[in-house]
Amino acid sequence: MKLVSWNVNGLRAVLKKNFVEFINEQQPDILCLQETKCTPEQVEQLWPAAYTTFWNSAEKKGYSGTAIFTKERPLKVEPHLGIVEHDREGRVLTAEFKEFFLVNVYVPNSKRELERLPYRQQWDVDFLKFLKKLEKKKPVIFCGDLNVAHTEIDLANPKSNVRNHGFTIEERDGFSTFVAAGFVDTFREFEKGGGHYSWWSPMAGARARNVGWRLDYFLISQALRPRLKKAYILPKVLGSDHCPVVIELS
Repeated sequence: MKLVSWNVNGLRAVLKKNFVEFINEQQPDILCLQETKCTPEQVEQLWPAAYTTFWNSAEKKGYSGTAIFTKERPLKVEPHLGIVEHDREGRVLTAEFKEFFLVNVYVPNSKRELERLPYRQQWDVDFLKFLKKLEKKKPVIFCGDLNVAHTEIDLANPKSNVRNHGFTIEERDGFSTFVAAGFVDTFREFEKGGGHYSWWSPMAGARARNVGWRLDYFLISQALRPRLKKAYILPKVLGSDHCPVVIELS
């Protein structure tokens, strides 16, 4: 089973580039999208017929949003966390399959002046509670743009970004709490070194120079670790300022 996660930074924009070709080439069993910035009515007729699609769009038009494309129809799909303050921006979409829950998430950005950092910290607490509640029923996979580089090897310039959004101690500690709670950062099971990123600033040729951040992840319950065969990043896939990340399960 091949699962792909991609922050497309506007699905209508990436559709004009390489999106359908990407699906046809990669043939994911499940594709999770973040920052769709649209409603299904605006685009749904364009998908390959093999996929059923599910959506959680933000109340604000052209903002945030998540979607899941899947070849296997889930047992159930639910939007949101069930917490009003978190559920206006289309950030969470949970699909229940026979052997696991899949949670597609677009984590709130703390913003440049860190004005949303307190909210982000509360989000991390509430989201972890949500995941652990699901995990009582069956193992969990969660993926998406988590808007944090966890360690210094997860971004090209850690020293100059210590208090910048996406690399604050508070955000990194939030990620560490997920790991301490038993969730496995799948990519780091296979690759221990630096230089591997999933987001690059559109400024100053950052992508061409590979001056990036690893912001996109798949984390899994410990119970699924024996089934994890591969976890990797597709940095050559263009169309967004993020690139897709992938896991393969037996």
